[in-house]
Amino acid sequence: MSNLIDIQSQIQKLQKQAGEIKTREFAKTVQEILAKMQAFGITVKDLQGGKVRGGKAKPAKTAGKTKRVGAAAKKKSRSVVAPKYRGPAGETWSGRGLMPRWLSALVAQGRKKEDFAIKA
Repeated sequence: MSNLIDIQSQIQKLQKQAGEIKTREFAKTVQEILAKMQAFGITVKDLQGGKVRGGKAKPAKTAGKTKRVGAAAKKKSRSVVAPKYRGPAGETWSGRGLMPRWLSALVAQGRKKEDFAIKA
């Protein structure tokens, strides 16, 4: 069985080999990329999020996001929803989204959500 010193020397040899392989493959990959860039006329500017020939490319920052146009870009319009529930201290809830803490606490005490419904 190998001792610790033998294993550590093997680790060092393997790390050196891995570094050499990485260096060789890195250089080969860079050469392949440069050859393709030359063949297609691609520049570094093209790779930094500019327009791509034959179509438009989105910049890396906004890729996947949609841009709002006109008045919608300034402010999202949200409709106001009338409250459906009123608590003992006058709190209200529209019934949308998460149940508020005041109502959750009352339901946990055994009360029903419908007991706090606002009658039309």
